[in-house]
Amino acid sequence: MTALPFKFLMTAAALLLCAATTAAPRDIKPASDSDVIETLPPRIRTAANTPEAAAASARGWIGLSRQEADPRYLGRAQAVLAPWWDKPDAPPALAVLQATVQQSRHEFAASQKTLQAALKRDPSQAQGWLTLATLERLSGRYDAAAAACEQVARVGADLYAAACQLETRSLRGNFDEARQGLEALVQRAADAGTRSWLTSLLAESEERAGRDEPAARAYRASLAVEPDGYTALAYADLLLRTARPQEALKVLEKQPASDATLLRQAYALKLLGDSKWKPVAAELRERFAALDARGEDKAPHARERALGALWLDGNAAAASQSAQLNLGLQKEPLDWWLALHTAKLAGRSADLARTRSALAATGLQDARLAALRGDGKP
Repeated sequence: MTALPFKFLMTAAALLLCAATTAAPRDIKPASDSDVIETLPPRIRTAANTPEAAAASARGWIGLSRQEADPRYLGRAQAVLAPWWDKPDAPPALAVLQATVQQSRHEFAASQKTLQAALKRDPSQAQGWLTLATLERLSGRYDAAAAACEQVARVGADLYAAACQLETRSLRGNFDEARQGLEALVQRAADAGTRSWLTSLLAESEERAGRDEPAARAYRASLAVEPDGYTALAYADLLLRTARPQEALKVLEKQPASDATLLRQAYALKLLGDSKWKPVAAELRERFAALDARGEDKAPHARERALGALWLDGNAAAASQSAQLNLGLQKEPLDWWLALHTAKLAGRSADLARTRSALAATGLQDARLAALRGDGKP
């Protein structure tokens, strides 16, 4: 069996929260020679003449992308994998890493195709099955996700298989089982990275259950064990939702200035009545305009566009339009909430009814959606 993946690869879905956040390039003119334009990351070896070296380097860049909530490092991972990229005879482990990069960029169909080919050649790739399970959860296909988790168990990655199943069951409303199971797995975890990852899964499950204070404690515990950009953004969202914008700013202060970070900082400042939110919002609009000028697909950036239109512009119609586009791409709880909430605000009854029906078909249970479901379920 191949070596078990790092924490950041275990949570490929985590990269999606910040995957569409690359800022449009723009000229920066320092005022003096002492101005710091950007702090470069720790050096990661990029010379990869063998598959083993390429795998190690690509994992390093993917991990840095998650830790820093900065998708630019995914390009460096792809550069390392370039000699094997899309090659039918590529080592399966490298094909799985390619699929992780593709998934993190919202290239879901391509990622699934890459995974299916790799797993057909080598079914022992635990990371491949875990990534496939993530793809299925992101699409709201929880039966298929559970089946992929079972394959993880068959190749002997028991702890990761259990976490995979518990996350899937939590999405279906088995919150107490998820809490007990994840807490037990945290005690079994042998390294800090795995403990931090498992604790972040616990935090998300507790938040879905409507247990905000236990969720907040779990987010803090995860970040205390190992800082992580995705977990910081998720925790900031909880703080913003529960009217604690000052705490959200504190959590975000050391995060890179990605679109996802700036969006939440601007919203927090707006909630505090601080006019500094306006130039931050203006920068975000410039970034989106630059993406449009380059002719890029709007779907991978639709979540941030929808949140910006909702939180910063107060434009429910524009927010709803972007939210529906985003929901066609990914179906995490935030995406369902965004589509339902903005459709209701905008008075788009057809979109609201269609989204409610689609949500019911998935079996997703989340306390944050209770007031929007229209069926009386939690």
